[in-house]
Amino acid sequence: MPFLLRVSLPDVPGSLGRVATAIGEAGGDIEAIEIVDKRGDVAVDDVLLETLPGTMPDSIVSACNALDGVEVLWISRYAAGGNLFLDLEVVEELSAHPAQAIGRLVEMLPITFRVDWAARVGIDGRILQATDGAPEKVSHVALAMPDRLPSDDVTLLCGAPLGDDVIVLGRRGGPDFLESELARLGHLLGLAQTISRA
Repeated sequence: MPFLLRVSLPDVPGSLGRVATAIGEAGGDIEAIEIVDKRGDVAVDDVLLETLPGTMPDSIVSACNALDGVEVLWISRYAAGGNLFLDLEVVEELSAHPAQAIGRLVEMLPITFRVDWAARVGIDGRILQATDGAPEKVSHVALAMPDRLPSDDVTLLCGAPLGDDVIVLGRRGGPDFLESELARLGHLLGLAQTISRA
């Protein structure tokens, strides 16, 4: 079963190797690793892994947390089944279909940002486009730049402006949206708008 693990670790040589070894010894098979944030001497990585039969995710979390300076921030089943989209792959897809760039980006946001859903909300509050899993109503919030949005106890939200519209992402259960994710969202929306005008 695929899981996505977000882990904080010291940004020094060998740290990632120690984490990978701990995951393997606990019954996890790493499919992909992506650095999602760096803050001073700490890195935050997303690790997509497959568990061996009978392996409980708790054992992987415990193995990682036992390492000095390492903290598992979040782990969850990952329904996307191992398909990690890097930002360059998204841009390639948008460039291949410039007339549909914004619509294609909205469709790809859940995989790209490991969120449960994405929606484009018009200034009048109408949902103009939404991916599977999006609620029937999503509030329009005027934003000058990408930011975290007020959330409930279950789903964390962030949004970014797209002209007068807003793109909203929903992530059930965490982890929190990082500043680097907000910056990436803003950049990708800007690129999609530029590509769509080409």
